[in-house]
Amino acid sequence: MKYGMNLLLWSGEVTDAMFPVCEQLKAAGFDGVELPMFNLDLDYAAIGKQLDSMGLSRTAVTIRNEGDNPISPDKSVRDLGISLTKKTLDACAAAGVETLVGPYHSAIGVFSGAGPTSDEWKWGVDSMQQVAEHAGKVGVKLGVEALNRFECYFLNTHADSTRFAREVDHPACGIMYDTFHSNIEEKNIKDAVKAGGDKLFHIHISENDRSTPGEGAIRWADNFDAIAECGYDGWLVIEAFGLSLPEIAAATKIWRKMFSDEMSLATNGLKFMRGEIEKRKA
Repeated sequence: MKYGMNLLLWSGEVTDAMFPVCEQLKAAGFDGVELPMFNLDLDYAAIGKQLDSMGLSRTAVTIRNEGDNPISPDKSVRDLGISLTKKTLDACAAAGVETLVGPYHSAIGVFSGAGPTSDEWKWGVDSMQQVAEHAGKVGVKLGVEALNRFECYFLNTHADSTRFAREVDHPACGIMYDTFHSNIEEKNIKDAVKAGGDKLFHIHISENDRSTPGEGAIRWADNFDAIAECGYDGWLVIEAFGLSLPEIAAATKIWRKMFSDEMSLATNGLKFMRGEIEKRKA
């Protein structure tokens, strides 16, 4: 198993100020970091070299918005979404990123008042097929993320995202499992973890209040039992959010402080993840 920390707890982009944080994460025992990929004008090759020097591997996360929605009825909007995700994949390749995860299948926080239509599903699959073809060329995997119903309407369960990835039908396209969204949407946690099968490329470990994993109400035993039973041996990445970045706090609806400090959250979360995995090896 590989253990990572999503840098969105500190910042929406990787600046020089983030490197001391990355060094602390490495010293704490993390194998890698998850890079926010929103600002595509950064020197990602230089960022990758800096992280290489620390011995940290990389995954990355991005989103799509209303103006570049891959399931929009407007083809020009869909095409922009495809183009921007391809550009993000180029940045991932430059930075040495293994997997790009997130809800870039559709616009986050945009709702139609109903579930996805057959046209939206078709547009989404077609858009992702073009993205997956590019991902395969640049050597980056895709971990498509289902979100809870309060954040999107296109993919809400892990069965949804798995069906979507299988219809995209490209070896570079898989899904990401997320404990936070699963806690809201899934009736059976073990079935949700196992839904992805060979398409399960990535896992986010996230508490119900988005703070320190293991200190809230997520059904952790069910989650880690299923992770062990399905034989998953990839990335477990802590995704947590705080108040340090106003735009991220607003997007994730974080209004109060949920933890003492960011590094304590990371180190305590890492200890928790390792402990749960080790218990199931005995």
